[in-house]
Amino acid sequence: MATDWLGSVVSINCGLTLGVYQGEVSSVDHASQTISLRQPYHNGIRCPVPEVTFSAMDIKELKILDIQNTVNKPISVQGAAAEAGSIPSGRHGQSNRITSTHATSSNSQSSTAPITILRRGSSNSRVATQAAPKRNSVRNGGAGGPMKPKDDECFGDRTDEDMGADFDFEGNLALFDKAAVFSQIDGTNSNRAQHHSTQDEQKPLSYRHDENILEVKPVVYRQITVPQHGGKEYCTDSGLVVPSVTCELHKRLLAAAERWGLSLERRLETIGVCSSQMALTLLGGPNRLTPKNVHQRPTVVLLCGPHIQGAQGISCGRHLANHEVEVFLFLPNFLKMQESVTSEVNLYSRTGSKQVASVKDLPASPVDLVINCLDCHENLLLREQSWYQSAADWANQNRAPVLSIDPAVSEQHQAVEAKWTLSLGLPLPLPKAESRVYLCDIGIPTLVFQEVGIRYHSPFGCKFVIPLHQA
Repeated sequence: MATDWLGSVVSINCGLTLGVYQGEVSSVDHASQTISLRQPYHNGIRCPVPEVTFSAMDIKELKILDIQNTVNKPISVQGAAAEAGSIPSGRHGQSNRITSTHATSSNSQSSTAPITILRRGSSNSRVATQAAPKRNSVRNGGAGGPMKPKDDECFGDRTDEDMGADFDFEGNLALFDKAAVFSQIDGTNSNRAQHHSTQDEQKPLSYRHDENILEVKPVVYRQITVPQHGGKEYCTDSGLVVPSVTCELHKRLLAAAERWGLSLERRLETIGVCSSQMALTLLGGPNRLTPKNVHQRPTVVLLCGPHIQGAQGISCGRHLANHEVEVFLFLPNFLKMQESVTSEVNLYSRTGSKQVASVKDLPASPVDLVINCLDCHENLLLREQSWYQSAADWANQNRAPVLSIDPAVSEQHQAVEAKWTLSLGLPLPLPKAESRVYLCDIGIPTLVFQEVGIRYHSPFGCKFVIPLHQA
């Protein structure tokens, strides 16, 4: 009966070591308990030998894929295996080592020979020898033969014949009961939610990395109060309210600071550093002031008067010149100047920057920035003088933006239209304009503010110059 299964296509699983073989049954030997396959495949790859022989002890599982030369025979793996020589499956725990032998004929002209796979130690084992098949020097069937298709070369013959019917995706999907599965999922999720809610009641609250775990008091946005309200209120980017002060209260504050050691010279230096830092930012900062951009140095024009506000502008110009900015200082030389202005001019002259006394000597082409320090808090009549009016006209006609440092407060319209305004310590009630207001920290201690009746809490945070917005 074993001859009835000759020509059938079977799959033999020899375990993890030997792998899986498929091929056509060529012979079954009852005496030696072996089965041979013709045109075998090993793990899906065509074997280089035409025939492979297996011992029953190495076979873990045998499946019949296609039955040939049979009529009305029941197809079952167990029955086929019994009739094909009663090949038993290999016992667990035994070694899967194999011995490969081959037989060669003296008159054979073929370059390949059958290979026999037997279990080492069995009664049918022979001397272990291996013959590697010789490959033809010409690929794809020789020099004169036709070239094999790529599919046949990769997958071999009889590939299409062994394939079954197409898989019915729609029919298989119809067997899926979505309602039952989703109801089961919802029930599982509800049970998990109840379990997690019980655990959450027992666990302490967790916080994100940006949340404060300490209990804090509510934020007080009005941290600065003044005895004499200036009439306007500003707010910072964080929402803190900064009220304006009158000119009289501002003078009292500066006088109290001088009594405690914050002299005019120290205040001028602080204002010069902070205003120059703001000006450098307006000029482009690190995008403009780089060693590779020496041929395009920014140009700044300082318009200063012979007073303290003018000295503040000259201090700013000195720091700008130290940062490789081309500075032009306009300061009339026929007027009597204060001592602080003279000392600042002497320091400025050491930078090698230009100083002019006439508007005609200023650059005719547009510059990068104009810094206005023409106004004086003590003497508003300077606006009527010719040098003041000519400098203001030049600034308004130039296309460069204007930064005003500590401008005077007056009911009249500002002579120089500024894009930015820098106030010192606390802002003054400046007239409503399109200028953006900034506040500069000039280093006045908190107790000095309290001495003049101002309850003060610093709104600057980590900066020395902050923007203010109309409240």
